[in-house]
Amino acid sequence: MTIPAAPLRFLLSPSLGEVKEHVRAELFGRALAQRLGRPVVVELAPSYEALERELVEGRVDLAWGTAEQCTAFEPESRAVLRAVRAGRWYYHAALVCRAERPLTLETLKGTRAAWVAPRSTGGYLLPVRHLQARGHTASDTFHEERFHGTYRKALQAVLAGEADVATIYSSHPEENTVRAYLAEHVGADERLLIPFEFTEPTLADGLILTSRLQEADAAALVSILTTLAVGGAGLEPLLGLFDSEGFVLSSLPVPRPPPLRAARHTEYLAAELDAQERCMRLWTPTGSAFGRDTRHAEGRALETVLGPEAGAALVALARAARHSGVGGRVEYRLEVEGDTRWYAAEATVRAPAPGSTASTTTALLVRDVTELRALEEELYRLASFPLLHPEPMLEVGMDGALRYANPAAHTAFPDLLVRGAGHPLVEATLAWAKRGAEVGESPPTVQLGGRHWELTVALLLDPEGLRVFAKNVTARKQMEAQLFKADRMAALGSLAAAVGHEMNNPLAYMLANLSFATEELERIRKALREQGSELGEDLGDVEEALGEVRDGADRLKTIVQDLRMLSRAPPEQRERVELVPVLEHALSLVRGELRHRAKLEKDFRPVPLVDGDEGRLGQVFLNLLLNAVQAMSELDAARNVLRVATYTGPGGEVVVEVQDTGVGMAPEVLARLFEPFFTTRPASTGLGLSVSHAIVSSLGGTLRAESREGVGTTLTVILPAAPSHNNPSPSGRGTG
Repeated sequence: MTIPAAPLRFLLSPSLGEVKEHVRAELFGRALAQRLGRPVVVELAPSYEALERELVEGRVDLAWGTAEQCTAFEPESRAVLRAVRAGRWYYHAALVCRAERPLTLETLKGTRAAWVAPRSTGGYLLPVRHLQARGHTASDTFHEERFHGTYRKALQAVLAGEADVATIYSSHPEENTVRAYLAEHVGADERLLIPFEFTEPTLADGLILTSRLQEADAAALVSILTTLAVGGAGLEPLLGLFDSEGFVLSSLPVPRPPPLRAARHTEYLAAELDAQERCMRLWTPTGSAFGRDTRHAEGRALETVLGPEAGAALVALARAARHSGVGGRVEYRLEVEGDTRWYAAEATVRAPAPGSTASTTTALLVRDVTELRALEEELYRLASFPLLHPEPMLEVGMDGALRYANPAAHTAFPDLLVRGAGHPLVEATLAWAKRGAEVGESPPTVQLGGRHWELTVALLLDPEGLRVFAKNVTARKQMEAQLFKADRMAALGSLAAAVGHEMNNPLAYMLANLSFATEELERIRKALREQGSELGEDLGDVEEALGEVRDGADRLKTIVQDLRMLSRAPPEQRERVELVPVLEHALSLVRGELRHRAKLEKDFRPVPLVDGDEGRLGQVFLNLLLNAVQAMSELDAARNVLRVATYTGPGGEVVVEVQDTGVGMAPEVLARLFEPFFTTRPASTGLGLSVSHAIVSSLGGTLRAESREGVGTTLTVILPAAPSHNNPSPSGRGTG
């Protein structure tokens, strides 16, 4: 069995960590792996210090380091490859200021400096060394020094008037070159800045090939990286990851360019054709293309120079471009020296200058894109992640401006574009970013339209912004709520059982003594009456007071029974119960109070019998009816309606509905309706509906509530039908 080679660990500095650099780094690592024949894992160091620590501890094979890190680790490394920019592998730093407020070294005293980072060569170390060499220490020269993290932010601080001087790297110590680099970072605002001092040169930043690499791997990497620009088969764009045109092997004091290597396959062909597809000019870097000699091609037909297999497709492209007048592009495949190669060809029509007698010509540009095409699948995979990610993903600026939202985000939050920074999702994200999260803190959640969204927020540095992943955790939140409720009910049940047990004994002898006292008073009153004493009449008030005490004790007994109901199922006699008579009895008990509040509508359809305790079911219906009646005001008696209905559900279950036209309930009240001791009425114990819920649940049924503020509430009891073939009970239908 072949053991796969361990992957090489490639560590990038933190400055290469945002947006397109992530994709470029991934593709660069895969290009290396493809050419090296070994997997390469690309990682981003969280800081320059962390990257240096990994190098010191020998845990990395390849690293992109600053100029100072390259110099420091060069003696103990396999090799150091310096980046080439504008044909040079060393660079300067330029001190820049605002054009309307020019500075010199002599006028720097008391100004404010905007630096990039403490480990940035061009953005801090190089200019500070330059100033010190000329007798200007930074601490004595500048009134204020701040680190901004990137060149763009440091330059913008100068443009905004928050600082007076910043620095930027430059391959040449002259103004036009500096302006090109400035334009990369601040665009057209570069004209508002001007360089006023250049530092001495320093060797460029680059790639450190550590001693952890095997010599053969290090030699292969040096060969690959130093020829990437001239033999990369279309891979040159990947060098944009390092803002570089290539690499040279460093050898102090001044590295020399590597010897030129012949490119066997790579093609780069430029040609200009006349109207007969003859070569007016043709150029390739090696003097050959597609395995054929391209020297002395002028005046010869392109198909003759390149051969029919390679030339026919280019001639057809040039002819089509000339006829349409708009140019064109084509990709095609050829077998060259036993290998399958892919080429991209572009044709551009060049019209003659006005008044010229010259004819129209066609310019051709052909590039070998074989290896770049092989990486396209990975590029599309990376680029498609936001689009195909099944959960909402968006990016916003620090001001809440929406920069991007994937299709899942627009589906989940259709008002995202309309509400913008005022959308609850964006507001929660900005609040999290401004507050800052503690270590181990749970991610923020937002509740929208009955769904819970958990937000994972990442800070983007340049440009500043926030990347947000929203995960639908509604099911989890509901489960957590159910577990919390079950846990609370278990604790409440234990408490209710203990309280009920402790209250039962005193209630028992209280009721017994009340009965004894009442009987004794009645006996004494009769004896006094027989003796003709007037004191017997005075005992009536005492008996009345004792009656009220007994009523209170009976109410306490009922509450204790309800508490015990919460802790365990009460002893009950299961029997076949006909629900309509139970409902009629419950209605008769509330009819006196109902008469002054609402009109009664009954719709009792035939329903099957149920297995249950008739007394407990009567308690349930009485609780529901009392809540419905008390929800309706006497002031709206003419409008109010209490509707009670029974019918058989689609699955044969028995359904009882109690509907009122009262004030309704807010969502937060409705969510806690069946919680023990929760009530909105001062005189209520808050046990009626919770006990009713427990009774219905013990019978295998459900009790649910629906409510709208200002419209009313519907309470629905669903009970399983008794397993019997008996006919449904008769029912009455009417209005009372």
